[in-house]
Amino acid sequence: MRRWLILSLSILSLTVTAWSAGSLSNRRAPGFSLSDLSLQQHDLYKYRGKVVILNVMKTDCSHCLSFSKNLSRVEEKYSRRIQVIDIVIPPDNQNSVQKYLVENGLSQLVLFDCGQVAASYLKITPQNPSFDTPHFFVIDQEGWIQDDYGYNALNDSIFKGEGLDKVIDKYLK
Repeated sequence: MRRWLILSLSILSLTVTAWSAGSLSNRRAPGFSLSDLSLQQHDLYKYRGKVVILNVMKTDCSHCLSFSKNLSRVEEKYSRRIQVIDIVIPPDNQNSVQKYLVENGLSQLVLFDCGQVAASYLKITPQNPSFDTPHFFVIDQEGWIQDDYGYNALNDSIFKGEGLDKVIDKYLK
């Protein structure tokens, strides 16, 4: 009976742990150096010591827009303790990103990727060639991906509300 109880608790613990972190978590964040709108390079290593919210997005995605507004809110709230980084891939370009930021009153850091960085974070392979946006990663102060979230109806409060604050608070403690 005792062995059964210990085994059951162990399985439950593993299940809860796996459920709380996305399938792309619990690994070292792939390094990168990408350029922004002004062609300045940004290296992930530069942000060590901060919690980084790395968001793979598209400028024509409606959920990405509401999440961008939520990211602006948390970036202002947590100021120097976090870094929000948006990554876009083609067909997004400097014109579409500039228009997106201006039309929506946003001032986030947006970096341009040819697809390799997004592919390494999202583990894109020929067998798994697609992904949905937005998809964000929580990278801790030491450079490890602690959580990742793809948008769905169950986690809407993280993308559009104060649920994101709880995620960030967990890693700032």
